[in-house]
Parts: sequence; C-alpha cells; structure tokens
Amino acid sequence: MKITFLTPPELIGHQPAERTAGCTRMVYPMPNIYELSVAAVLEEEGVHDITRRDFVFDGNGNEASLRQFIAERNADIYFIWTVNLSIQSDLKAMHIIHEVAPHAYVVLLGPGPTYFTKQCLAHDHVIIVRGEPEATVRELVDAMHNRRDWSEVRGISFMRDGKFHSNPFRPLISDLDALPFPARHFIEDKQYHNPKLKTGPYTTAVTSRNCPYGCIYCVPSSLTFAREMEFRKEFGRKPNIGFRSVASIEREMELLHSRGYKAIGFMDDNFIWNEERTSQICEIMRRFGFVWGCQARVDAITEPIAKMLGESGCLYVDLGIESFNDDILRFINKGITSAQIYQAIALLKKYSVPVKLNVLIGSSPLETKETIRHTLREAKKLNVDQVMFNIVSPFPGTEFYKMCIENGWLATPDYVPTDVQRESILNYPHLSAEDMEKALFRNNLSYFIRPSFIFKQLRRFKSMSEFINALKALKIKLFGYSK
Repeated sequence: MKITFLTPPELIGHQPAERTAGCTRMVYPMPNIYELSVAAVLEEEGVHDITRRDFVFDGNGNEASLRQFIAERNADIYFIWTVNLSIQSDLKAMHIIHEVAPHAYVVLLGPGPTYFTKQCLAHDHVIIVRGEPEATVRELVDAMHNRRDWSEVRGISFMRDGKFHSNPFRPLISDLDALPFPARHFIEDKQYHNPKLKTGPYTTAVTSRNCPYGCIYCVPSSLTFAREMEFRKEFGRKPNIGFRSVASIEREMELLHSRGYKAIGFMDDNFIWNEERTSQICEIMRRFGFVWGCQARVDAITEPIAKMLGESGCLYVDLGIESFNDDILRFINKGITSAQIYQAIALLKKYSVPVKLNVLIGSSPLETKETIRHTLREAKKLNVDQVMFNIVSPFPGTEFYKMCIENGWLATPDYVPTDVQRESILNYPHLSAEDMEKALFRNNLSYFIRPSFIFKQLRRFKSMSEFINALKALKIKLFGYSK
C-alpha cells in the first residue's frame, strides 16, 4: 500500500501547532518521535511504500501545494498526528485530501481525535486511532493491505453508512522493547535544533511512557494525553508506566551515535526514577559523548543523581515546579514543596547542570496577582538558565477540567484549544483570563530581557546560527508568530 505520514500546512491562519508536547503553538520545530514510531512499525512489515511530508517544517505549505502533493502522491492512506490545537486545520486538510483523492483513507492519530472523536469523523474514509497507536495501526493496515474487513480492529472509531462505530479499547503495549526504533531516516534531511542544547545534529528519544503522579491539570505530552484519556475512559484511572530496558536504550543510542547525532532530548514525562537506572543511562550518554537533556520532578533530584547528570553531558533538566507557593502546590496535588524546589535547583547548580523551570500561571484558584509576582521574583533570584511561563488550560479528561466546569471558571461555554504559552480561557472571580495573559507577557518580558540573562546566554552560544535560532524562538515567545 502507498502510505503517507503527513503534517499538513496550517490552513486557517494560525501559527502551526507543536505536535509532540501538543499544547502550544510552535516556537521551534521538533521531531515528532511518536509519529516516527508508528512509521517504523509499518516499515517492519516490508510490504508498504511509505513516505513522510512535513509542510510546516519545509515552510512552503499552503492549500495549493497540499493539493498538488496529494494529486502527485496518490496514496492509499494518509496518517495525520492531530493535537487539539491542530484539529480545525487538519480537518480542512482532510477535506482537501478527499476532494483530490476520494479513494484515500485519512487515519487520524493523537489526542485530538482520541477525545474529539465524533467531531473528527466527517467522512466514511476517515478512521480514528484512539490512544496508543502502534499495535492498532499495524493491525489496521495489515487488514487493509490484505483486503480483509478492518471494521473489528480494536481501538478505532469510524463512520459507516451514516452510523458511528467505536470499537472496544485496545490494551496498552506491555513490552516497549518490542517496538522498533523510530524511523528517523524520514527526517535525516532536516536540521532540527534545541536552543537548550545549542549543538547538533539533534533528535529526540523516549525511554518510558506515562507518569504515575496525580497533578490535577497535567497532560505531559501528546502521546501521554491520548494514551491516558483512552485508558481512563475504560478503567477510570491512570495507566501504569511503561519502561524500556536499559539494553534497548543503549542499542538506540549506539545507532544514533553511528548516524552522527550529537544531541538528544529525552521526551519522557519523567526521565529520572531511581539512582540505579539513571546511573546506567548516564553512563551510556557519557560513553557516546552526547549532550542531552530531560524532564524530571524536583523530588527525584538527589545529590548522586545531580552528580551523574553533571558528569554525563546533561545540559538541561526541565523541572515542572508550577509555583513557589506551598498552598498552591498542595491544591494541585503536585506532591512537592517549595523547599524541595530550592534543594533540587541547588544540587543541580552544584554539579553545573543547567536548570529550566516550568511555571504554570493560574493552576489553582488560590493563585493571585501577588503569588504570580512572587514566583517571578523567586525565579529571578535563583538565576536559573531558563524559565517557561505558561497559563494552565483545563484539558478535558483532567480533574482540573471537572473543577472548572463545576465552579464556572471557564470564560467559554466549554473547553476550547488554546496555546498555553499565550492564551487563557480561565476566569477566576478574582483573576481573569485577561489578567493571566497580561501577567504571562510581563513575566516573559521581565525575565528574558534582563541584561544579566542576555549576557549569561551569549556566553553559551558557539556560533552565530545558534544565536539567531535562539533569538527567533525568543521573538515568537514574546510577540507571537508572523509569516
């Protein structure tokens, strides 16, 4: 079968959505490791003609170029990894595909169609793959290729003869080592960069799936969101964490090293679980000479772990702190204290590991203008390398969403996809959406335009291109996207 993995151009006038984290508009492009994992599964079959086209990365996308590509490619199936922020544009792309190639199937993956399933089913040749996609896609495409009835495949939704069908839940993949490594050869002609690592070639990797913690607002990544929503609907709780073995991680890192990669960003919801596993992975990264970064909880940072990170080329740890206010941290069920935040930062600094703080404005009705100002003051005082300020979004399927509906905290009748780096649909009685958007802009401006921050960053750049890429990202962060 002729199969195409497609990132359509943005067709409704917005900044393109970022499809890996899934809750922001794009500041800089990132490899969609989740999509590449699905492509690798289909490549294992050895019988399909598979290609990938990313109109957003290529920078030349519009409706006319999409129509031309569809006509020339004439694929049997187009896979689109859809997040909440891309739904409307992707649905328009889907209609264009069916106008140009009425025979083709469009298969939508990711959190957008997993939750907004019926909204995304506008045609008999649309199939929704809900939740974790790899096993479902393998079975679905195998049935199509061999001209068998695919309508009983678990984990899909579709329309047939005007009727909506939603097949039963598909169990999660129990052995992540059985999955092939992501099909990165589809993106080897594209130069991705991560401003926090400041070197390349750069790619992303994943060593585990999901997060066990109970933060009321949290959707750590687009795969986690899809996976968790589907699992919660079936069992009423979070799914268990899936881990890859250290041996599997080592084989992948060896392959990436042989292909010339120098920088790795681990996309795990939480990368650090214990000292033994962390030590083994750090040794792998040190041996292959990678610079790398990861996401972690502050309560996972012990002194031995901070030392391992510092000695193995770790150039950033993203810490989700959300606030320095202990009452807010308790309310959102973060499971940490402000004292643990300070301790983790001190340990990472002791071993020269750059720190990025993720701050979430409005995550609790206890948030006020003063608590926002306090968090900004503390972030400045700590003099970390980066801070990302976001506004909480009441993502469907989360406990926070239920609270917002029950208490009338939404500025809109129901959830509307928003860019958490820029927009709010949340209205507390004492703190409006406009208040939070203004606070976000002021925080970004106050933090990133400081001379001390600018000089500190300038010392870390190794080339003019690195500086220019970082400057572009900062411009988009502060002032939005312009074509």
